[in-house]
Amino acid sequence: MSFTRQFLALLRIHLGSLPARPSSALTIVVGVTCAVGALVSMLAMGTGARPGIRKGSTGDPIVVFESATFIEGRRRGTDVRIYFPVTGVTKNLEQYLPELRFTEGRMFAPGLHELIASNPCARQFRGFELGDQRLIHGIAWTIVGRFDLGQAQQCTVYGDVDGLMAAFRRNTYTAVAVTLQSPEGFAGFHAAVAADPALKLEALRESDAIAEQFKELNAILHFTAYFVGSIMALGATLGAVNALYAIVDSRRRELATVRALGFGPGPIVASVLAESILLAVPGALLGSALAWLLFNGQAASPLGYSLHLAVTPTLILLGILWALGMGALGGVLPALRAANVPVTTALRAV
Repeated sequence: MSFTRQFLALLRIHLGSLPARPSSALTIVVGVTCAVGALVSMLAMGTGARPGIRKGSTGDPIVVFESATFIEGRRRGTDVRIYFPVTGVTKNLEQYLPELRFTEGRMFAPGLHELIASNPCARQFRGFELGDQRLIHGIAWTIVGRFDLGQAQQCTVYGDVDGLMAAFRRNTYTAVAVTLQSPEGFAGFHAAVAADPALKLEALRESDAIAEQFKELNAILHFTAYFVGSIMALGATLGAVNALYAIVDSRRRELATVRALGFGPGPIVASVLAESILLAVPGALLGSALAWLLFNGQAASPLGYSLHLAVTPTLILLGILWALGMGALGGVLPALRAANVPVTTALRAV
């Protein structure tokens, strides 16, 4: 009988006997679920003169000048101190962000100390009701509007850029945001900015600019995620080893029979490894699903900063690969043990 036929026959026997040993199988599935869920959820904490720039209703290019600073907030219920950005912008913000929809109040007036805040701000922090005042560098700024911003669930606050810069005695903007006619126009826009010596700017996609701003914080979050994920993966792998050892020991009669029938050690090793990996798959899918259901679109506050959580397909794929690795490592020693038990010893043990 060929290697493949022996392998498939053994795998069918192993999987068919799992209902008789549910506790061992559940040990592997639950351990992998916890490890993958922790990894994915933590990684979720951690886009002429102006070519290709789309124009607004007035015919002017949609260009928003920005200046950002961080302010302190207090989380509802716990009173934990959190820092999040207040972004000063020019008056054409609504053209740049067409998904912005006011639910209360109005847009801030240029030249006045007024702020608008997203609805998650009021749900997560104190002091963001309409009419509330926030102190920024000793100046009281009034909340005059509340809005939703698409599906985003993080706290977002905007105010007049000139007023914010005056409060901090700044004379330069921190960023200039433009809307292009199409994503394909970025290359030409980038080249035009680089070719103009009068512009001391670097053209970046929004996603790249945000990644650069949070590079150091993301490095800390990723290290923490992989460290915690590795610890949990080690525990899940050891649990899988123990569970598979128990499964192998309970199958000594089966192993003795198939060895006596001429099955080689290679198919036995491969079938036990395949069983371990297959048992890890439900844990990977369940852990990723729980991370998505519980954390996707939510806000977190690591190290005192408010961040948006996004469980992406890339993270889910990483979690599945992580689980398959745990399954493979957890199955190696039990597989070798199953293949190296002499036929006579196994027969005397039953």
